[in-house]
Amino acid sequence: MRSMYGELAIFSGTANRPLAQEIADYLGVSLRGADIIQFANTNTFVRLHGSVRSQDVFVVQPTSAPVNDNIMELLIMIDTLKRDSAGRITAVVPYYGYGRTDKKDQPRVPITARLVADMITVAGADRVIFNDLHAGQIQGFFTIPVDDITAFHILRDYFLQKNLGQIAVVAADVGATKRARNMAQALDAPLAIIEKRRQLDGSRATALNLIGDVQGCNCIIIDDEIDTAGTIVQAANFLKHKGAQDVYASVTHPVLSDPATERLREAPFKEIVVTNTIVMPPHKRLPNITTLSVGPLLGEVIRRIHLGISVGEMFNE
Repeated sequence: MRSMYGELAIFSGTANRPLAQEIADYLGVSLRGADIIQFANTNTFVRLHGSVRSQDVFVVQPTSAPVNDNIMELLIMIDTLKRDSAGRITAVVPYYGYGRTDKKDQPRVPITARLVADMITVAGADRVIFNDLHAGQIQGFFTIPVDDITAFHILRDYFLQKNLGQIAVVAADVGATKRARNMAQALDAPLAIIEKRRQLDGSRATALNLIGDVQGCNCIIIDDEIDTAGTIVQAANFLKHKGAQDVYASVTHPVLSDPATERLREAPFKEIVVTNTIVMPPHKRLPNITTLSVGPLLGEVIRRIHLGISVGEMFNE
């Protein structure tokens, strides 16, 4: 495939090479080679195996844990491609680290999501692709084109084919209401919202109230990510206390910071449905976790961007 930006080239950082390989397979191309080395002093070094002069380059690198290392790796890869005269550079960042630090919600704190956006732009990226940003306004932090691609349709289709009977879709907190409302509409199900309040240091959240009725329902909890799993596990326990039957989770990003795995293992979830935006280590793959792939979705988005075809038309229903 060729476009006005030249031949298509797909590179992968070290954060999620299996996903990058899925994308390359979908597009019918090979992953381009690059040496990515961390020296003894922890400095990162990148060397391309071949020229990308005047080519349309896509770099797949979620900025998941270790977040700082993966961000620096992405920046250095972009700089390397820029200095080799790539025609266009698109950063494909399925998971955006620091995405939750998107506003000043208390005195004397940073807006790190904006800082990282500036770093990616200054490094030389011409465009960025994300999956389900924590907050949509992060798109406005960039001065280059941004595509925030949702995994909503993948998750929706999965639950549609399960035929769960009487269901209720539940927002894990007020911030997840819009995502949950969209899923409830798609599944033709009622919406419930869990009201919670978090301590000022962000360490603990407490569920206070349930807006809606889940008595006798199979509940699907909606959120964009599972980090330490405190919120979603507390939500599952709260729903069971309110009379819910089976409880499911539908989440795009399985961050699973400690002690998430232990919390989820003990939680009353029938199934936890996530995507592969982040690589899940074997010891975190619980029997009730189902992973859906965003590889074909991102592959199609890349194909359309490369050929100059509308991305939005993919989601017109």
